[in-house]
Amino acid sequence: MTLSDVVRWRMCTGCGACVFACPSGMVSMVDVPGVGLRPVFRDAFRDSRRYSEICPGFQTIADLADQRTDDSWPCDPYLGRLVEQWEGWAADPFVRMRGSSGGLLTALSLYCIEAGGMTGVLHSGMDPEKPWRNRTMLSRHRAEIVDNSGSRYSPASPCNGLDMVLSADGSCAFIGKPTDVTAVQLLRRSDRALNRKLGLVMSFFCAGTPATQGTVDLLADLGIDPAEVVHVRYRGNGWPGGFEVITKAKRRVFIPYEDAWPRLTHYKPLRENLDPDGFGRNADISCGDAWHIQEREGNPGVSVALVRTERGRSILHAAEQAGYVVLRPTTPERILAGQIYLANKQRELYGRLLALRMFRIPYTNFTGFALKSSWRELKFSRRIRVVLGTVRRIITRKLWKTADFG
Repeated sequence: MTLSDVVRWRMCTGCGACVFACPSGMVSMVDVPGVGLRPVFRDAFRDSRRYSEICPGFQTIADLADQRTDDSWPCDPYLGRLVEQWEGWAADPFVRMRGSSGGLLTALSLYCIEAGGMTGVLHSGMDPEKPWRNRTMLSRHRAEIVDNSGSRYSPASPCNGLDMVLSADGSCAFIGKPTDVTAVQLLRRSDRALNRKLGLVMSFFCAGTPATQGTVDLLADLGIDPAEVVHVRYRGNGWPGGFEVITKAKRRVFIPYEDAWPRLTHYKPLRENLDPDGFGRNADISCGDAWHIQEREGNPGVSVALVRTERGRSILHAAEQAGYVVLRPTTPERILAGQIYLANKQRELYGRLLALRMFRIPYTNFTGFALKSSWRELKFSRRIRVVLGTVRRIITRKLWKTADFG
């Protein structure tokens, strides 16, 4: 199976790693309506198998041996390999308020460039020309990082900007979805220059990325012309924040997160429900909402931080000592109590893959996940609904046929 086959069978995650891996410009990313960012290949590349090892559409590696040297670290069946686990937030009240859930990733990014000796942070931010879309950017200054803090519920492909990391004067941090992080860790195994330049790899918890059309339709429902939009913020400015739009006429429209996310999540492609790793288990540090302690009134936000590597541990504690973050210990049980959706996503995956096998549709080869045993934790009636629901989506969306996005 070639890399283009992964795209044609809709198994691509849109990470952009193939753009970085192909130096001759034979790959470009396009935003496919109703699907998300996907690569388009020139004919000379279309049948190439050369870059399959860096594509999360082929595999998700649960244990990267070159970064994990201590077999005594516990490995939770859902959260993955754990060195430490914390609850925390940005020590700066403004940064904490701006973030989606306490601004921990933002604070760590600021530490990296201001006190950690790194040159920049590669991440996704708002596209100023089309604010409902994302762009990949290498931020070198505090204002750039803080202005682009908060979740972005539209497609992003941060790996296509790794060339900016290679050309940077020093090492850089990286922030991306779990699948983006998997691609980065696979890339660095065969690219020594990239490996040297990646100072810290961070991930946020991810339940799946809605297609761009979700935001466009939500704007239409609010009576807003996208051409009039100058700013879109999906979360932040309080916990959990909400969907905020500002127009050229300075009109501000705000929808609470609890109302906006269910409307956007209807636009998630099936591929977004076919990945068991919602917790970023291949990152040095992964962060998400501490939903188990979320308070509706007056709480500016609390994050969960899962430390995966010795590198992640040393940087996190250095940031704490430098006054960038506040930490307090927590347990895997408390974290999972607030992340039932992501745990159930892994439990249901075996049934979804079973439906794909019924239609002889190629699917990702996941390793290191206890898919069958977690599937058995579901009630039988839930298993039936999962399989039948996936079959319905396969039929209604004609997913048994390949698609040509070129």
